[in-house]
Amino acid sequence: MTSPEPASSRTGPELRKTVLRVKGMDCADCAVLLEKYLSKVPGVAEVSVSFGAATMQVSHTEAVSPDSLRQKVAEAGYRAELENLHEIDRPESLWRSRRAQIAAASGLLAGAGFLLSAIPSLERWSIPAYALAMAAAGLPVLRVSLLSLRSGTLDMNVLMGLAAVGAAIIGEWSEGATVLFLFAMGETLEAMTLDKTRRSIRSLMALTPNEASCLRSGMEERLPVEEIRIGDILLVRPGERIAMDGVVLRGQSAVNQAPITGESVPVDKREGDEVFAGTINSDGVLEVRITRSYRENTLSRIIYLVEEAQAQKAPSQRFVDRFARIYTPSVIGLAALISIIPPLLMDAPFKVWFYKALMLMVISCPCALVISTPVAIAAAIGAASRSGVLIKGGAYLEAFGGLKVMAFDKTGTLTEGKPAVVDIVSLNGLPPREVLRLAASLESRSEHPLARAIVARAEKENLPLAVPADIRILPGQGLQAALENRDYWIGSPTWLGPELGFREGGEAAARLQEEGKTAVVLTEGRAPVGIIALADAPRPGAAEAVRALKREGIRRVAMLTGDHLLTARQIARQTEVDEVKAGLLPEGKVAAVRELIGQHGAVAMVGDGINDAPALAAATVGIAMGAAGTDTALETADIALMGDDLSRLPYIAHLSRRTLGILRQNVAFALILKLSFLALAFLGAANLWMAVFADTGASLIVIMNSMRLLRESR
Repeated sequence: MTSPEPASSRTGPELRKTVLRVKGMDCADCAVLLEKYLSKVPGVAEVSVSFGAATMQVSHTEAVSPDSLRQKVAEAGYRAELENLHEIDRPESLWRSRRAQIAAASGLLAGAGFLLSAIPSLERWSIPAYALAMAAAGLPVLRVSLLSLRSGTLDMNVLMGLAAVGAAIIGEWSEGATVLFLFAMGETLEAMTLDKTRRSIRSLMALTPNEASCLRSGMEERLPVEEIRIGDILLVRPGERIAMDGVVLRGQSAVNQAPITGESVPVDKREGDEVFAGTINSDGVLEVRITRSYRENTLSRIIYLVEEAQAQKAPSQRFVDRFARIYTPSVIGLAALISIIPPLLMDAPFKVWFYKALMLMVISCPCALVISTPVAIAAAIGAASRSGVLIKGGAYLEAFGGLKVMAFDKTGTLTEGKPAVVDIVSLNGLPPREVLRLAASLESRSEHPLARAIVARAEKENLPLAVPADIRILPGQGLQAALENRDYWIGSPTWLGPELGFREGGEAAARLQEEGKTAVVLTEGRAPVGIIALADAPRPGAAEAVRALKREGIRRVAMLTGDHLLTARQIARQTEVDEVKAGLLPEGKVAAVRELIGQHGAVAMVGDGINDAPALAAATVGIAMGAAGTDTALETADIALMGDDLSRLPYIAHLSRRTLGILRQNVAFALILKLSFLALAFLGAANLWMAVFADTGASLIVIMNSMRLLRESR
């Protein structure tokens, strides 16, 4: 995929950006090597290689073509293809893999060498067999080692190459062949395991069909999604997947949005509602007007942002990378000292200490340590994306794991963000259902939010509504109308009190208002018959989400709102929030977040991603809710919840702590195993091929331990 981008300077040439998918990377060192190698190509301004996502972004002049970049990648020993978001990676058969073929050839030749060495009359042919085995597995190692040295990098290929050559120098041909065979087989298994992790993200693209039914000039056509344009009308039948983002033009149906938002229950869609690519139409026929191309739909953007997030290094990964840059040269230097000093100063056997030096280089290979963090972070981010959560980088995942305090916006976050009927007070003996029916009948022609909430509650209870006549609306106050041959008024107590001498029920209305509710009074003639109280109700599950967060280690939950204090405290009691800061303007929320950070060190802020943008930016981790289809929220939030499900928050807390635990396990396991084998090597209880086996085994165990995070979805 190639696209233009602004030039790097006002006088420089216009730069283009090409995204390539790289195959064959099995260690973080590969990404470093490719970056350094490609950055030296004339015309290349910047190179960024993501080991976790196996992608490479190159900013370059028009003089550099994508094909020339692919050729340079091939020279480095890897394969590259132009990025295609709609193309699904297929798993490569083990025996069709070039790496596997090299490992198999090396293994067969090494095995032949062992057999020949066991037959006295043929023993002299064992060394050529071992040499051929070393050549088969060693040529790729040699090529990458030379590129590494030219790029000023010392990676595991250099360590393994030196160990194998050293073994041959001292006549340990069988060990040199075994070292390179095990290394080749380990790289093959590591590459295939990592590819599985990477495909788990891109497999999301399989959720969108390649073709869709499109209505043009009144005729239905079956077209590839690449040919469907913004403004076209899709016809989506029951059971079909929606191919592209759009708005329902006609029809009504329940749509399963789980692939995007993580919601387990289908959502009713009707005219004017937004639908997303990859979701499933359940029971009705929908006509959908396309609002985004297939490359820009919500699912494609999620995949792109997830892979970009995987490329962002977490703090622990940056530390390990810095450590490895110092560690590898230090190991080579220490190995050289071990092979030289004892023979020179202690008259010790050179071959014995040279062999120990070779084992030190192999055992000390930092692959398992370096790979421990990016694979775990990539797996966790991938699992979250399949659960309707977009985490924009490992840094935010790690930061969330250490949080003790969270702050929430109220309206639209802890609450539904729209008024709902919460109380019905009967006056003068009229039943509450009748109070609601009469009020809804009067309000049935109004578009006011309070009126719509009253009508929605009546419809939910299946109440038969009457048709009002002689309606007289007083904006901001209420209305008067004739209903079933009687005269009714409905409005606020502050208006009806002076207007009608409203006294009865005044205490009830005042009490409701003190609780932060909006009171609407219904009168028949001049006699009050009922009060309907409305409020912005808490989201279903908000209190349980707060309780679950506290079980996951969040010690304090605060609410930051621009609403008045009485209302905020009422919602806080219902949602079990610990602290309330009310009456805040946007800058007040920023100040409140900074105050919490000063008190507790780190704070997450949860809001809608747009209205609360300054507070989200000020927080340690900014979390936007309901981000599906919202470009601003997807781009600006550190973590984006695709839907409005607050239960995703304790899931993120659980996932982050689980990820940190696995990172610690990986690092501890890699270090303990290496130290144990170092001790065995210097006690004479280990040999070279055992060291390689331990190093490869450590890498595979670390990868498989990290991949457990792929199952952490809810």
